[in-house]
Amino acid sequence: MPTQARVIWDQSFTAYDFGASHPMNPLRLDLTARLCDAFGLFSRPDVEVVNPPVPDDDLLLTVHDADYVAAVRQASADPRSADFSRGLGTEDDPAFTGMHESSARVAAGSVDVARAVWRGEAEHGVNFCGGLHHAMRDHAAGFCIYNDAAIAIQWLLDHGAERVAYVDVDVHHGDGVERIFWDDPRVMTVSLHESGRMLFPGTGFPGDIGGPDAEGSAVNVALPPGTGDAAWLRAFHAVVPPLLRAFRPQVLVSQHGCDSHFLDPLAHLALSIDAQRTSYDSLHRLAHSECDGRWVALGGGGYELVDVVPRAWTHLTAIAAHQPIPLDADVPDDWREHIRMEYARVAPQRMGDGVAEGGVMWWRSWEVGYDPEDPVDQAVMATRKAVFPLHGLDVWFD
Repeated sequence: MPTQARVIWDQSFTAYDFGASHPMNPLRLDLTARLCDAFGLFSRPDVEVVNPPVPDDDLLLTVHDADYVAAVRQASADPRSADFSRGLGTEDDPAFTGMHESSARVAAGSVDVARAVWRGEAEHGVNFCGGLHHAMRDHAAGFCIYNDAAIAIQWLLDHGAERVAYVDVDVHHGDGVERIFWDDPRVMTVSLHESGRMLFPGTGFPGDIGGPDAEGSAVNVALPPGTGDAAWLRAFHAVVPPLLRAFRPQVLVSQHGCDSHFLDPLAHLALSIDAQRTSYDSLHRLAHSECDGRWVALGGGGYELVDVVPRAWTHLTAIAAHQPIPLDADVPDDWREHIRMEYARVAPQRMGDGVAEGGVMWWRSWEVGYDPEDPVDQAVMATRKAVFPLHGLDVWFD
């Protein structure tokens, strides 16, 4: 029997560290792992926790240019030599000693779980250290050095996968993954994000549908600032399930940046933990219904370090382990005490934000009607008009 969930974690992953003042504080990973452990997820016999080694450059070169990998290695050895033209040594991506090794191990982790899922050694794989979706073939961007999601997808393609779906629910557009597979019809990239008119990286509009050999393979839902739970879930379910059913992927790779939360300091959507967990559950169900259960779930953005990221990604890990945690469950006392003692903060009392009714989130189905005056409905319709006909789907009803 395969392992239920293979999870990437070791304390050494906190070495991916841009400095104390940088939003991408590795504390978020440490606290997530501590909360998973407090719920007993890591000690379950059907959950395997893996610490991959630094990979050879050959793995990175399946996606990244050789000159770029060499530049990362150089900056990793001597941060003062960082090549700004490669996005290194910038405010977003400061160079630090050991940067190559730390970033490469994140990529190795995502490939490890993708390999285990594809080979049937694990049903689901989780790397909440990963999801670094902004890195491009030849430069760093948006806190991301190597694009672990793209490297994992490329490994799947190189080892026999004919159709891979990538669904990105980070508040920022999944531009790096989209760009790398822009003209590859074997990969469908779906990104739900705050509109690029308001937020980095300024891309991801409905008309961006893929290259000439892969039209309809790139899908973008650009949502207005302030979009909340019910509207976001309506948009997700109006786009993601019908497209995945039409595309028939063999594997689902998903990126779960939780910076869409209303407490996140870097963006302007207004989701609760309750809605985020609902999207994780929906993607899990789609992995089972459309991909024979083959699911690779990655982390991503998320910059509220105590109240949001640990709860969100503990829910993700628990769902992958088939041990979902109720939204009204108490946060373990020992984890809350660690927060109080180490950071002088009051940690959340519950695993949800108290939004769900009886543990269930509600949203208005697309099938009940389209409101042309609603800005979220406008965003959804723009996406459906751009890509649904290319997959034989009806713009109004599918």
